[in-house]
Amino acid sequence: MSEIVGIKFRNTGKTYYFAPNGEQFSVGDGAIVETSHGVEYGNVVLTNREVSDDSIKELKPVLRKATEADEAHRKEQFAKRGNALKTAQELAKKRNLDMKFADVDFSFDDSKVVFYFTSEHRIDFRELVKELAANFRMRIELRQIGIRDECKLKGGLGPCGRVCCCNDYMEDFERVSIKMAKHQGLSLNPTKISGLCGRLMCCLKFEDEYYADTLKFMPKPNSEIDTPKGVAKVDSVDVLRQTVVVKLPLDEEGYELKEYTLSELGITPVYPDRCAACAANSEEDGDDGDSDEIPSEE
Repeated sequence: MSEIVGIKFRNTGKTYYFAPNGEQFSVGDGAIVETSHGVEYGNVVLTNREVSDDSIKELKPVLRKATEADEAHRKEQFAKRGNALKTAQELAKKRNLDMKFADVDFSFDDSKVVFYFTSEHRIDFRELVKELAANFRMRIELRQIGIRDECKLKGGLGPCGRVCCCNDYMEDFERVSIKMAKHQGLSLNPTKISGLCGRLMCCLKFEDEYYADTLKFMPKPNSEIDTPKGVAKVDSVDVLRQTVVVKLPLDEEGYELKEYTLSELGITPVYPDRCAACAANSEEDGDDGDSDEIPSEE
């Protein structure tokens, strides 16, 4: 067994795992760690715990708990972000570069600054990098990101009135398709199923598995099924309540709408046992049902 601690470098970023190096951490503690990008400051989101050696890759150790001086230095770096973005945007505009800067990160040891920007085109920013390096007197890195990544970095309120999921708690983007909106019977009007980024809303993915599995045994609209009152045509289905509204013929021209539950129609819901493998891994590893593979820091 190996002891780990989970650390995030951004509120909306992934959780990376390190060896606690004999330290005991609480959620929210600051930690100084060595990463492939240099020395960084992160916040503990997962306290000390043991996991099986098979479920982890090679871990780097935590260098130390963050001190008050470390906390103060990090706050100073955050305070500089606004001016850094403004400076970078002004320099890009002066060179007529079609770039929109979204965020900036200072490495904890002040050896490097990373600027994130969006653009519809490939940008030759070699001269801009030189000018930024002369201005900030540290190594400069520019990373072009997509529109969804910009929304994840900046955040905002979605159409539902809540903070965007990608900025609030999602660690990774998952593939979202228009088929998911169709499964849920939503309007296919782009303005109603798109998020702040202009792409399909991430939340379409959350319940899609349930809708896709349930629709497999729900009667299709306009199909004919047997009911307690005879053969009828399906008018609509309610996937969440698992009910079916049918048209029962009364005479040559009229019909009656009648709602039935699946049990009344003799339909037994059958769902695939998607958690069987996860439960087996959880019992074997004793990791409280978490993923059976824990990534190390990138």
